[in-house]
Amino acid sequence: MGNNNNKGITLMELLVVVLIVGILAAVAVPTYTGYMERARRSDAKTCLEQMRASQEMRRAERGSYSTSIAELQTTWGAQSACGEYTLVLNSASATSFTGQAQPTAGGKQVTDGSLYINNLGAKWDKDGKLYPEGKWAK
Repeated sequence: MGNNNNKGITLMELLVVVLIVGILAAVAVPTYTGYMERARRSDAKTCLEQMRASQEMRRAERGSYSTSIAELQTTWGAQSACGEYTLVLNSASATSFTGQAQPTAGGKQVTDGSLYINNLGAKWDKDGKLYPEGKWAK
């Protein structure tokens, strides 16, 4: 007589589930994007540190820094491309150098900007913020 045995879900229950999934996605996607951006940036940091180490090995062996990223690649193991970044020797002389990790044109890190390192170990980002501030610290 009064046996109402409904086995389905109502439209209201479905809307509540869709709303909850939407809220979770709105929080998770930007967080995930930020993690991925920082992970790709860490590739650039590692490559810049490797470039600096290669320069120091070259200076120890030959008495001066290299002015050629190609020489550092073939002889001391430096890289010219690191994930979404390209390494460049901005200024190099026998006594100093400045390396830059530039985001690859059209790549995922273009909005992130470049990172820099020099022969003294100073590190800074495109905004001129020195380590431990700025993008080197993140």
